[in-house]
Amino acid sequence: MNFTSQTTAEGATRLLVEGEFGIYHATEIKQRLLEDVRANAVLELDLSHVSEIDTAGFQLLAMAKRESQRLGSVLRIVGHSTAVREVIEFFNMVAFFGDPLVIPAGEQG
Repeated sequence: MNFTSQTTAEGATRLLVEGEFGIYHATEIKQRLLEDVRANAVLELDLSHVSEIDTAGFQLLAMAKRESQRLGSVLRIVGHSTAVREVIEFFNMVAFFGDPLVIPAGEQG
């Protein structure tokens, strides 16, 4: 699990997450997501490099989204790996997250 943070041209903080997003890293993921949601008015999660996500990882995403709503801040998912997209669609939570699911050209059927 690797996190890289940068500031976008628009002033948002973009957090790139790489690796497995799940139960084995749940404590680390939870801590990082909550810290970044609480510290930034606009947080963009780039999950395009997430290789695997399980139910625990999905629950952590939902927790971060709820926390951002509670604080009146913005949390956007700006990159979805295939694994992330499949889990969000499986749980029928596309509308909850409210971010467009962009399918890379190489994956279109």
